[in-house]
Amino acid sequence: MNKTLRTFAAALLLGSSLFSSCTSIQKGTEEADLIVYNGTIYTVNENFDKAEAFAVKDGKIIAVGSAETIRNTYKAKEELDAQGKTIYPGLIDAHAHFYRYGLALQSADLVGTKSFEEVVRKVTQQREKYPDTEWITGRGWDQNDWEEKEFPTKDTLDQLFPSTPVIITRIDGHAALANQKALDLAGINANTKMVGGLVEVKNGQMTGILIDNAVDLVTAKIPDASEQEKRQALQNAEANVFAVGITSLDDAGLDKATVDLMDDMHRKGDLRIRVYAMLNPTEGNKAHYFKNGPYKTDRLNVRSFKVYADGALGSRGANLIEPYHDRAGHYGFLLASEQEFRDIAKELNEHDFQMNTHAIGDSANRLLLDIYGEVLGGKNDKRWRIEHSQIVNPADMDKFGKYSIIPSVQPTHATSDMYWAGDRLGSNRIAHAYPFKELMEQNGYIPLGSDFPVEDINPFYTFHAAVARQDAENYPQGGFQMENALSREEALRGMTIWAAKANFEEGEKGSIEPGKFADFILVDRDLMKVKPEEMRNTQVLQTYVNGKQVYKKK
Repeated sequence: MNKTLRTFAAALLLGSSLFSSCTSIQKGTEEADLIVYNGTIYTVNENFDKAEAFAVKDGKIIAVGSAETIRNTYKAKEELDAQGKTIYPGLIDAHAHFYRYGLALQSADLVGTKSFEEVVRKVTQQREKYPDTEWITGRGWDQNDWEEKEFPTKDTLDQLFPSTPVIITRIDGHAALANQKALDLAGINANTKMVGGLVEVKNGQMTGILIDNAVDLVTAKIPDASEQEKRQALQNAEANVFAVGITSLDDAGLDKATVDLMDDMHRKGDLRIRVYAMLNPTEGNKAHYFKNGPYKTDRLNVRSFKVYADGALGSRGANLIEPYHDRAGHYGFLLASEQEFRDIAKELNEHDFQMNTHAIGDSANRLLLDIYGEVLGGKNDKRWRIEHSQIVNPADMDKFGKYSIIPSVQPTHATSDMYWAGDRLGSNRIAHAYPFKELMEQNGYIPLGSDFPVEDINPFYTFHAAVARQDAENYPQGGFQMENALSREEALRGMTIWAAKANFEEGEKGSIEPGKFADFILVDRDLMKVKPEEMRNTQVLQTYVNGKQVYKKK
């Protein structure tokens, strides 16, 4: 069917959803729970149509069209006059760490610190605020933001906290600084070795810097939060994401106990956010879900596993084909053996679970694309994903399309990393980094996320970075490698219907169409029209899930 015929058919279907009941009932007599009218509504349907109004019943959209038609056809106890404001489908963050973000709200916030001295000051303040905690934790420092761009050492933390374990994690989660007490509790010394991790040693002494799997040795010793703390963490995180317009998200890396807690809170009405859960590939998780299969409710979808291929570029853990430009002979590393990746790919395919693999370096992307290809065999609808897909060798790009592999990307990574990524990669490789447009073209769609708390939770930062390829300061002028910018329509689709499609959920969310959940947001400006420098300032006025208001700006 050509595009003209598809457009005509879609128009007929839209018309039938609006007018099918008009011939048999009087005007304004068909029951609805909510009518939204007088809005500039971006439906994000196949044709990217705009509408003025829609009606909701039992948590789902039942009709979309003009304000006159909707209000003449339906009556509802509740009406929302949008007063000409813009309405979008509820935004979907395709890659986040929701539960971890909630827990981190109870730790020292080190994001945006401009020096290690500032980090120490915030850690000390956190200790004074919570003097009885067994451990001191924090997250978010980035040495690339400091005047001295080298990793810090543990000396100051050892002096300030000789008997209290401290671990503070880098912004990407792939490196951390631990004091001597924490290292002792984890049994780490200068001779500790492991696959996929590194304990940094200089002049025979540990610096306190841990990379990738070494971090886990320490964090495994931190006492688990109480159930009440976990519930509070989830509710705190939910309140924050509703305030920025996110109604659904992919939580990357969960265990069964956390999934069960979310499910329990959903059923009790204590949690309303929709979650697409990516499971950690632990033996316990695999044993349960391989036996019982995927799990699905209206609010929770469990059908994927999150695998880590390599580390992060900022900590030089990303696995590269050629050595790092700023560290001779260093290639980064894989976090498991090639055979382990092959084995889990075969397992997940056999049990019909989606495989979502963190791969940042071009070598990690090549390996996983090839392993996916071996298992998938060609075009398919398995929707296996590569999370991040940051550096892709040109020789490997077409493998995404050849094997129907979804590149799941986070646009703000590009604008956060652009200041120093060239130092890591050199001028040739940086040209093939963060290639969002080229990746989108492989399958015709691309899901967008933030990776919060690695980046800010605000999805309008994601939109701005995808379209303008600029940071909060609107730098650089003209944008960073603009050949890989997305259009405004593509960016909005990536944060709604394409994100839903990456989760097998395009039939129930991601657009404002009859039959879909009534998840939508009312905002103060039209992202399709405002100047790029105004995009980040977008404010959410109201957020709705299932046709119920879950946030209203005060």
